[in-house]
Formats: sequence, structure tokens, C-alpha cells
Amino acid sequence: MFSITIVLISFVSVVFPALILVSNTEIIPEIESVTPNSYETGIWSIGLIISNVIVFGLIFLYFKNKIPLSISSILKKLFVFEISKKVAFIIVAILLIIYISISVSELSSEEKFEDYKNVKNRLEVWSIDKVFQSFEPHARYFLISTSMTLFGNFKIIPFVASIALLITTYFITKTIAQKRFAGIVSMVILLQSNIFLTYDTSVAYTNFWILFYLLSLFFVYKFWPLSPLSYLISISSKALTILFLPMSIYFILCSNISKNKKIILLSTVTGIILIGTIVSVSTIDPISGEKITSEEFDLKEFWMGFTSFSYQLRFDGLVILFMIPLIVGLFLISKSGIKNAESIMVLIAGMLLIAPILTAFTNQTNQPYRFVPLIVFFAMGVGVLLSKKQVE
Repeated sequence: MFSITIVLISFVSVVFPALILVSNTEIIPEIESVTPNSYETGIWSIGLIISNVIVFGLIFLYFKNKIPLSISSILKKLFVFEISKKVAFIIVAILLIIYISISVSELSSEEKFEDYKNVKNRLEVWSIDKVFQSFEPHARYFLISTSMTLFGNFKIIPFVASIALLITTYFITKTIAQKRFAGIVSMVILLQSNIFLTYDTSVAYTNFWILFYLLSLFFVYKFWPLSPLSYLISISSKALTILFLPMSIYFILCSNISKNKKIILLSTVTGIILIGTIVSVSTIDPISGEKITSEEFDLKEFWMGFTSFSYQLRFDGLVILFMIPLIVGLFLISKSGIKNAESIMVLIAGMLLIAPILTAFTNQTNQPYRFVPLIVFFAMGVGVLLSKKQVE
């Protein structure tokens, strides 16, 4: 209920872009003169309705055994389909080669984002001895500076981080879904994302924080002592990941590791919560270098935060069209005992909720690059739908 509620609220602005804004005209009356029609439909509204009607219609017919046998057999084969390690390795290698060959040209071009200049100016005065002097994204600064020192180019290591994010997405999906094919699907979905491809080589908006956070989830299954360390590095790459802590706790609780390991991890994460709460008071904006100030809860800004999803992801049609069916699908398979489906639902809903929370309590605005984790979680969710346990 939590996940589907947050998703549906976020999609209100996809169908009616001005509805939430116009609903707050008593607080911001100037909006009324700018967008008088609160029920004017968005560019994705028709596609969203049609795609959802088709998907949910097929689900209804499937459970009623009304789908033609030929289509039903194809769907069943899809859920049990798997590929060998060798084939998976070849496909991953081919996808990476295609991605690198297409994106490598960006490394030689000057970044056009306005914030890039601010980042360069920040790096000119940053040094490793400032790590213990203030709470800033020191891990991010260190990696970018290292990229310039080793390769004479700020973009190399950020680009490598994006490649690592693709690989990590494959492995974590493969691990939780227990299918290599699911990992391939998740990797392809991330590769086709406009937001991912827009910021994959960016210096101003690196993917370090997302990579290290995803690794912290992956290490829960593969080598749990490294999970808290990776999470701390993600916070040091971008303080926003402090807000991911409740999602991490739920992910750990739903994992299949032993009870003792869960207790240790949860205790460590609780410690991170306390530390993060203390240091976040003096958080420095990684772009401008100015202090991020906390504000009293602003209801107007909270509701406006939900509208950011519709326009920040307007070029990621796959997410827009199939997010609601994905959440419903994850709910259905979670009823069959696949706890990882619940984890993905919480990750998606939590990511959507962070935007309004951020705007309601701070002076920060929502930027498109902050939705890259949402694309990753969406890709993982599609992979989990193909989970091996689903057909047992």
C-alpha cells in the first residue's frame, strides 16, 4: 500500500501536469494565471492509459485462463528462460563494447552543464587534508581529482564508474532473481535510459554515489562486512544517500542472510543513521560549496516535489509507461514468497518520496540526475519479475 500510494501520487502529474500545482493556488496564487486548466493532460497521458489498460487486461485474462494457448506458452517460456554463464558473459561484453564505443567520444568534449564550472572551481581549492575539516563529498572530489592526475581528464573515472554501475546492476539483479537472463534484462533497461546516458560521463553529476550505494546492497548478499563501508563511501560521495537508510534497512530485513548477520548489519546501519544525522547539519552543497540549510516543513514544497517525477523523466518513456504495472507485478510475486520483490517496491517508492521530502525540508531543488537510482531500481524490478522462484 505504501509503494503503490507513492507511485500513484507521483503519476498524477504525468496525466495532469498542472493538477497538484493548481490545487495549491491559495498558497501560490500566481500559478492560477499561468496554468488555469488543472485537467489539461500531459504528453504521456494517452500512452500511459493505453499501456496500462493493455497490461492489466492481459493480467486479468491470464488469471482467468482466457489468454490463447500460444501466447500463454510464450509467457511461461519467458519466465523459465535462462542462459548459460558463457552466453551471459558474451552478451554483457557485447553490451559494454557497444556502450563504450558510443559514449567514449564524450570524454574529449568539454562538459556543457553550468554546474561544471563550479565543480572545477571547487576542485582547485580542495585537497585530501580537508577530509577531516568539513563534511563534504570528499570521496567524489578524490576520485575526480585522481582522474585528472592519472589520465589528464576529469571524465575518465566518472565514466568508469558508470560502466561499473552497469555491471553491478547486472550482478545484483542476477543474485536476487537467481537468473542470469534477469540480470541481462536489467542491464539493457538501464542502458536505454535517457537520464543515465545524459549523465554517464558527467563530472558535475557523477554516478559515484549511486554505484557505491548499489554495491552496499550487493555486498549484503556477497560479502556483508563491506556493505556498511560501501554505504559510508556513498554518503561521502553525496550526502543525499543518508535518506536511503530506511530503504537499506528494509532491504537487509528482506535478504536471505542469517539472523546474526542481519543484527550486525542493522546495528551498523543504525550507527550510520546517528552519525549522518549529526553531520548532515553542516552539509555542504557539492556543486556550489555553500551550506545546505534546513527549513521548517513546507507543505507546498512537499506536494510540488511529487511533480518533479513527471517532467524529469519525460524522456524515459519505458519507466513512465510501465512503472505502475511493475509495482503491481512485484506485489503479486511477493505474495508467492519472493521477499526481494518487496525490497524493490520499497526502493522505488522511497526514491520517489525523497524528492518531496528534500524540497519540503531543505533549500535544495530536484535535479534530473537524482533520478538515476530510480532507473536502476526500475531495471532491477523488471529483472525480479523474471525471478527463478516465481515458477517453482
